[in-house]
Amino acid sequence: MTELPSLLILTFSPIRSDPRVLKQVELFKDKYRVTTCAYGAAPDGVAEHFALPEDSRGWPSDKVGLITRQYAKVYDGLPAVQSARAVLPKGRFDVILANDLNTLPLALDLEPRLGVHADLHEFAPREKEDNLKWRMFIAPFMRWLCSRYLAGASSVTTVSQGIADEYLTDYGTPTGVVTNAAPYAEGTVRMVGATVRLIHSAAGQRYRKLENFIEAMKDAPEWLSLDMIVMPNEPDYVAELKAQAASVPSISFREPVPYKQLVSTLSEYDVSVVFLPPTNFNLKNALPNKFFEAVQARIGLIVGPSPAMVGLVEEYGLGAITEGFSAESLRRTLWALTPESINTWKRAADAAARPLSAESQIAVWDAAIAKIAGSRHTAAS
Repeated sequence: MTELPSLLILTFSPIRSDPRVLKQVELFKDKYRVTTCAYGAAPDGVAEHFALPEDSRGWPSDKVGLITRQYAKVYDGLPAVQSARAVLPKGRFDVILANDLNTLPLALDLEPRLGVHADLHEFAPREKEDNLKWRMFIAPFMRWLCSRYLAGASSVTTVSQGIADEYLTDYGTPTGVVTNAAPYAEGTVRMVGATVRLIHSAAGQRYRKLENFIEAMKDAPEWLSLDMIVMPNEPDYVAELKAQAASVPSISFREPVPYKQLVSTLSEYDVSVVFLPPTNFNLKNALPNKFFEAVQARIGLIVGPSPAMVGLVEEYGLGAITEGFSAESLRRTLWALTPESINTWKRAADAAARPLSAESQIAVWDAAIAKIAGSRHTAAS
């Protein structure tokens, strides 16, 4: 029997709770001898796993190195890079799938026999451009990483067309698109009841302006309710939100649920509100997990005028688009909801569940890795 090509899936994230990377593992675990390197325990189905220390940061904190632009020193000093280099064997893997820009130099340094595929989850040079310190010190480092290392990847993918276009424009890097689509889930359409139940889940970060939801739901009609799942990224900010919402009876906060339960949890609701003010380039071009999870849950969507989401909402008839990104614009859209329109969106989501599933997207990864792995036969001859 021919031995399967070896594939290292490399990420500086907690792999068991990273939906995008878990989709890679699921796709490749039976086609390659998959090894993973990440924070936390091994995902199911892999042949080997290298766990990184939970406290080994994957982003720079060397202030002197950043100020003096000693970027190679900054990168080599990243604790996650040092931890990974200590355990990962050089030259042993056929192919490496590097997740996010901060793993790409390491992947290339590990000298895979056939090549590296880079999956970039953001447009890295503008990821936190709303923050002045980040623009001054981190952004130049990110641009250096792109200029120096992107050309070394055999192929590149990212999460939306707007971000792919930017990598091509700024760095001449042809970039494919694999959206953050959720795996297909069997489901049924549940018609709206007496109360229209809204859901919004988000990272608890100030730049996401989640206070818009509280403002939009003040004095909401009795038939309208909103549940919010907010991760404690910035605990002080999340505490402020909960204090503001205490006087708004139509809003409740609920605890996060495991990823595998997310779609079934969403199906309890009527509409997912995916409203992301474009405070930076990546949010402007976002096409997030929660958009696709709502489709699999067979519920409606309300989105802001974010280009990538608007295109799919209009193409498939999935929901409503707010006029702008203000709280007032969101309020007008929410208060104009009717059971008839929501039920129409739910039926549209049911029809779109297969074409908008992960299974329709991951073929791009499959082809990219197969092309790199296929060079094994050429190299051997």
